[in-house]
Parts: sequence; C-alpha cells; structure tokens
Amino acid sequence: MSLLNEKESLRSRRRLLATLAGGVPAAVLLNAGAPAAAAQESAAPEELFALARLRSYKNRRSSSWDRTGGNADWVAVDPGQAATLLDVTGAGVITHIWFTINSPDPMHLKNLVLRAWWDGESSPSIEVPIGDFFGLGLGEYYVYQSALLAVAPIKALNAYFQMPFSTAARITVANEGSERTRSLYFAIDYVMLPALPGDLGRFHAQYRQAAPCKGWTNDWTSNGSPGINERKNLDGADNYVFLEAAGRGHFVGVTQAVEQNQNGWFGEGDDMIFVDGDTLPTINGTGTEDYYNGAWDFGGQAFGYQHNGAPYIVDPERIGGRYCLYRWHLESPIAFEKSIRVTIEHGHANHRSDNFYSTAYWYQAEPHASFPALPAAAQRVPRLFSVGGGAGAAPVANS
Repeated sequence: MSLLNEKESLRSRRRLLATLAGGVPAAVLLNAGAPAAAAQESAAPEELFALARLRSYKNRRSSSWDRTGGNADWVAVDPGQAATLLDVTGAGVITHIWFTINSPDPMHLKNLVLRAWWDGESSPSIEVPIGDFFGLGLGEYYVYQSALLAVAPIKALNAYFQMPFSTAARITVANEGSERTRSLYFAIDYVMLPALPGDLGRFHAQYRQAAPCKGWTNDWTSNGSPGINERKNLDGADNYVFLEAAGRGHFVGVTQAVEQNQNGWFGEGDDMIFVDGDTLPTINGTGTEDYYNGAWDFGGQAFGYQHNGAPYIVDPERIGGRYCLYRWHLESPIAFEKSIRVTIEHGHANHRSDNFYSTAYWYQAEPHASFPALPAAAQRVPRLFSVGGGAGAAPVANS
C-alpha cells in the first residue's frame, strides 16, 4: 500500500470511529471495554460474594466451660437465684444462643426465665420463660427446625436472632421454680465491632398468656352453633394480644402454644394487626391456621418449615388438645413508625376460652414501652380449666 493510500485509510477509520461514538474521541472508544467490564462486575448480585467477603469483626463466645480445665462445663442455678451468662461492654452483635438443661423440675422450661438488657437500659428487652423463648410453650420438649429457632436432639435449644448492642449487653437466666437447676449449659456467640450503624433497632422478646382466654359465651355446643358465626368483630375488641409496642420498629414473628379447654377446632380466630394508631386492623387475616400459613385446621398434622409451622400437635380438637405454632415475617417484617398492636381472635369473634401462651419478637429503637408484669411461675404452668361450652363434659380445673 502506498503512503498516500495508507494515510487515507487511517483518516477513514478515524471518521468511522467518531461517527460510531457520536463524536467521542477514538481513544475513549477504544478503551470502552474496561468501564463496561467494571459495570458488569458491579451488577453481580451481592449474594454471589456474601460468604466470601472478608470480615473485620472479632468473634467471641461466652459459655459455661469449666474454668479449671475439667469437664464440669455447666453452672447450677438455685431457686430464687439468677446466673449471669453474658456481661460485655462495647459494640457488637449476638448471633447465636444455645442451651441445654439438666433439672429435676418437670416444669423448668416454664420456671427458668431468660432476660437481656442492651446498652445499660434499666428494664429488660427480653423477658420470657426459657422454653417459651425457644417455642416450647407448654413446658414440653420436641424437635423442630425453623429459620430463627431450632430444637435439636436431645433438648438442645438454639436461637439465631441477630441482637445488636452499641455499648453493653447483659443476659441472665433466673430460677423462679422451687428446685435447683443442676446443670445449665450455655454458649452465646457474638462479634465485637468498632461501632454500630445508626439505623439498627434493638431486639426484643415479650411473653404473654391468657389462661384461660375469656370467651364471650359458654352457651354453645360447636363452633357453628347459632349465634356464633353471625357475631361480628371488626375492631379486634377482646382479641388475644401478642404484642403492644410504642416507637419505631418492625415485628418479626411470634411463637404460640395452645391448650384446649373446649372441644372442637380452636382456631377459627383471625389475626388482626394495628399499625400506628389505626382503629381498624391495618392487616386482617382469615383464620388462625391461615396466619401460621397452614390450612383447614392443619388436618391435625404436625409440620415445620423455615418461616412457619405447627411442629407439635397432640390430641387435636378435643379437651386437653395441645399445639405449638410459629410464624416468621422474614419476607417483609411488619414496620411501624409510632406503634403496633398484634392480636388474634380466640375462636370466631372470641367465643372460645382455651389457654393461650405466646412470645412476640421484634426490633425497635429504644426506649421501649414497659412490658406487662410476668405472670408468677405457678400461673405459667399449663393446666385445664372448666369453662363450659363445646360438646362433651368440661373437666374440672386441675393443678
């Protein structure tokens, strides 16, 4: 090729590049691959890298290991006493809590109380009988697995809630029963950080019960008796309350235990959730089994999944029938700016009088509203009550 032809060819290539680039200099266009590759990399989903991201926190654990180097890896808790399981200052996040318990007390799951305080607060953000905190709301062990709570063989209690604190964290277990807890094994895994982001709520867990719930009538033989289904309840009056909280936060779920004082299906009640002062339900459900993401009274079949379950069902739909249930709102925690009231009916329009025991779990900015007084240990023990209503003879209250 002649020199003249070579120069003309070069000018033609430059004109073509300028046309394609809309006037962008050819050098920029020729290097365009590098920014494009960076854009492609940044567009990759974060989940692709989540486990591989290098960490800068410091892992720590508070546990019941034998400080002498022996194998007595537990602490004993006498009646009326409390064991401190964690007492740490600084910023961090609890990521896992594990317990197993050896006690002659048949109701130690109800008599031992778990409490936690964040950042030097005066009232606990967790105050729950230890069994109820882990979803064992009737004082009995059973094995199940969910996203946030799990009970493994045998009698191994696990919680995976993230519990942040900015200046301090303290956790205790108190023995409110009458027998010594011989061996409380525990491990609390947490990470320490230079500081926390400013938009983190603090973890809370609150216990409530109604034993029995106060049904508005005992003059019925079945849930479909005349006058029952026609009863209206639009505003949640007399519903069982899982949680009332004030401030800004989000509700992440609930565990519930039920003991039937009456025959028939206990779960005709709808969930009703009131957000930021709404007088009518912000969120309204269609039935108890529906709230727990089952259907048709669970068919009497126990089940347990990551977000929902009824993993414990014994003698369903009859007096003495027992259920343990859970629901996690991980797909969209229920947010509130000023207040939240989470409730459920006990029977349609609250006509039934069964025993309900529950723990609500949520995050919020401090300070939190005062918790209702924890019922005395003896009152937390499940027992049947003679309440009338329902087909068949009602039992005499026992203890």
